[in-house]
Amino acid sequence: MPFIDSKISVPVSAEQKEELKSNLGKLIATLHKSETYLMVGIEDNYDLWLGGKKLEKGAYISVSLFGNAPRDAYDKLTGQLCELYGKKLGIPGSNIYVTYHPVNDWGWNGSNF
Repeated sequence: MPFIDSKISVPVSAEQKEELKSNLGKLIATLHKSETYLMVGIEDNYDLWLGGKKLEKGAYISVSLFGNAPRDAYDKLTGQLCELYGKKLGIPGSNIYVTYHPVNDWGWNGSNF
């Protein structure tokens, strides 16, 4: 039950969003989760500031998941996400924040797991 929410400062075309979504579907396996229940949100043209300066190219990526994953898996996924957003959108890793949110109570389809 993962959710990857991206707030991106640059415009992202529908084609780029589809590419990101597909790549995120593969990368979620790093946290021992599958794409089957992966939800993805992509918000572009989002205002982001870092160190008091507005970012022309920046991203905040929030990864929520039911349960937890090993720390080394989080480290690996952070590298993969920075590489993906750098390659697809030209955003440098130094302008990307990634946060992880393990969740114990997760609801879906009228009940909780």
